[in-house]
Amino acid sequence: MGGEDDGKAAQAQVAGEPQAQGVEAAAQQAQVTGGAGSAGGDDADKARADYEAALRERDERIAALEGEIAEAAKTAESAEKLRKEMDELRRQGEEQRVGFELQMAGARNVKAARALLADYEGDVEKLKAGEPWLFGAGATAPVPAGATGLPNAGVATDEGATMRRWRGIAGLPEDKE
Repeated sequence: MGGEDDGKAAQAQVAGEPQAQGVEAAAQQAQVTGGAGSAGGDDADKARADYEAALRERDERIAALEGEIAEAAKTAESAEKLRKEMDELRRQGEEQRVGFELQMAGARNVKAARALLADYEGDVEKLKAGEPWLFGAGATAPVPAGATGLPNAGVATDEGATMRRWRGIAGLPEDKE
């Protein structure tokens, strides 16, 4: 009985090593893409922390599924089902990682950047250098500048003055009531 447990533990450990390396690589990549020159450092740090938490959750789920595979090795059908679920989680994790890297790099349109990423060997920095129009200083919408010439919605106005002004513009005589 002890030999079976040792074999399962060794199998889970060997299967878990690529995941541990992947998390470390993702954390290093997040540090590289965040950089010191990024605007909104607090937002970037929060996004990075949320991303790393999501990575940990995904890796824990994958480790749990690997353990279930070892336990369910007796039935090939359930093991195959679990492998498919694990592969899907890995695929989703990779998509999320790429999306996160593109957002942290300042991509204006993540979907368009993702479509062009294959042309640059999956390297976000090469994409950023090759397609600078796709990346902006920040991910926020530009603030419109200029005045409309109308008073602010909350500004109190003198209705009499407004009516006199419009009557003058229209060329009508003032009302003397």
